[in-house]
Amino acid sequence: MRADAVRGHLDGLLLAVLEPGPLHGYAIITAVQRRSGGALELRTGTIYPALQRLERLGLLSSSWDAVGERRRRRYELTDAGRRALATERTAWNEFTAAIGSVLNPAT
Repeated sequence: MRADAVRGHLDGLLLAVLEPGPLHGYAIITAVQRRSGGALELRTGTIYPALQRLERLGLLSSSWDAVGERRRRRYELTDAGRRALATERTAWNEFTAAIGSVLNPAT
């Protein structure tokens, strides 16, 4: 899948994989890849700035988690993030319905 296919939908993807519970960055990348059947491969240089932006917007919160000697940041949805995810899903459904009606018109 083309990398630019994700453009404009990254926020929704990140919010969706965090819906079940908190994850650290690499686990978020893995969750997107797994849930997309391997079609979407996000890079760390793409997701970390997006996660930080979503946190500044109040859609995510984060905390440090120690794993052995390593520390990693875990992200989770806030209530505002859950509302934003619901809005993203509605917008996605409307978008795909509109595009579908053009690409696959009813006969």
